[in-house]
Amino acid sequence: MSEQAIQQDETLRGWLKTVIGKPSFEWFIIGLIFLNAIILGLETDKDLHASYGSLFSAIDRLILSVFVCELLAKFYVNKWQMFKDPWSVFDLFVVGVALVPATGHLSVLRSLRILRILRLISAVPSMRRVVTGLLNAIPGMGSVAALLLLILYVSSVMATQLFGGAFPEQFGTLSASIFTLVQIMTMEGWADISGPVMDKFSYAWIFFLVYMLVTSFAVLNLFIGIIVDAMQTEALVPLQAHEEEIVDDQTREIMTELAAIKDEIRELKKS
Repeated sequence: MSEQAIQQDETLRGWLKTVIGKPSFEWFIIGLIFLNAIILGLETDKDLHASYGSLFSAIDRLILSVFVCELLAKFYVNKWQMFKDPWSVFDLFVVGVALVPATGHLSVLRSLRILRILRLISAVPSMRRVVTGLLNAIPGMGSVAALLLLILYVSSVMATQLFGGAFPEQFGTLSASIFTLVQIMTMEGWADISGPVMDKFSYAWIFFLVYMLVTSFAVLNLFIGIIVDAMQTEALVPLQAHEEEIVDDQTREIMTELAAIKDEIRELKKS
């Protein structure tokens, strides 16, 4: 490749990088995502699809073409470095699903076009931070989940032994007890389950009270606490980066002023 061709390639790459990085371009892509979501929703109406199906399909293909061109431009600018960014890989997967022929036994993939709406997650920085915070919270949630499973297992064994004979549908087997206690943990219809048991066994209220306090009000709140902490940590990252940029700018200003003072001192010594 000649030097002129290399220079033209670098110029084009720089221009594309500038265009892709502009906020107006990002808002344009977000607008297309919203429009695509509306079109896909309208297609679910049989009357509208019968009247405007061809128009919806044309708009859908046009939007998909824009998404493909956007990804090609990003690949041209970043080359293989693009695949090191998980959000770029996510965009590639979402758009790639829409490119798979949705005919024959693959017709089910046609419904997966709605996944393109998930591109909002990668397009909107605040959504990216939320998802990143949730992913960062997963390791910390592992130990809490293990504790919850342990409590659920112990409680299920106790409930099966205590109440299984009188209430075989809810507590007759270990699996039935697990399902029932999970339902109680979600606070869905717990009174309908615990009421008859407490009428039969006067001490049952102790079991249900302790179980609900430990699971619903303690362990589940630990999940919430871990997620909130991860969200706060993720929210502080941009602020810290901004503070570092401010410090760097101030340092550069100070260095510039010191250089100017040194030049003035040199001029004074010469005079």
